Amino acid sequence: MGDFIQGIEKSKDKLFKQYMDMMLRYNQKINLTAITEESEIIEKHFIDSLTVLESGKIQSGCRLIDIGAGAGFPSIPIKIMNENISVTMLDALQKRVDFLREVIKELGLKDIEALHMRAEEGGQDKNLREKFDISVARAVADLAVLSEYALPFVKKGGYFIAMKGNDIEKELENAKEAIKILGGKTEKVIEILLPSGIKHSLIIIKKIDETPAKYPRKAGKPSRDPLGSRL
Repeated sequence: MGDFIQGIEKSKDKLFKQYMDMMLRYNQKINLTAITEESEIIEKHFIDSLTVLESGKIQSGCRLIDIGAGAGFPSIPIKIMNENISVTMLDALQKRVDFLREVIKELGLKDIEALHMRAEEGGQDKNLREKFDISVARAVADLAVLSEYALPFVKKGGYFIAMKGNDIEKELENAKEAIKILGGKTEKVIEILLPSGIKHSLIIIKKIDETPAKYPRKAGKPSRDPLGSRL
C-alpha cells in the first residue's frame, strides 16, 4: 500500500494494510462499505478519518467515543496514529460490532472497545454519559440529530467533532438551537480538502454546560422529531 501519508511509520502503514484487507474480506459477508478500490479506501476512509486530527482537540490521554462507528471510521485510523488515547466505538448493528472486535484483536490494538448499543441508549448510560473528552460522528444525519446523539457523551469542557459535507451553512444555522439546548456551542468550522479535491467540513462544538437529563430522547425520537424543529 505504501506510505499514504508522508512520514507515516512503516509499522502503522502495515496496520492500515491489514485493516483494509480485513474490511474487504468481511465486506463480502456484511455491508461495511461501498468503496472497494484501494486508492479510494485510502483517501475516502483513511485520510478522511485522519483529518479529524486537524481539529487539534485529540491529545494523548484523552477519551474518545465514535458514534455510529460502522466499519471503524474515523476512530480506528485515529487510534492507529495515536496509541495513547482511549477509544470506545458505538454501533447499533451486532455484525458490525463483531467486525470491529475482530479488527481490534487482529491489529493488537489496546485500550479500545466496540459496544453494541444505540446512541440514544448509550447517552443515558451512567457509565458513558458525560464521560468523554471527545465524541466524533461521521454520519449522514442532520447536525441537530447528530448533536442529540453525540453531545450527551461529552463531559463539560470537551468537544463534539462532526464530520460533514462542504455545504453546511444552512444545516449549522438550523441546528443552532438544538446545540444550545444540549449544552454545546459551535466553536469553529474547519474546511477540509482531500487530495482528489473533495471538500468537507469539521464542525467543532464545545460542551459548555451539562446536557439536560431528558436528552437523548428514546430510540428513534431524535431522527423523527429533531430537537429545535418546532422552535
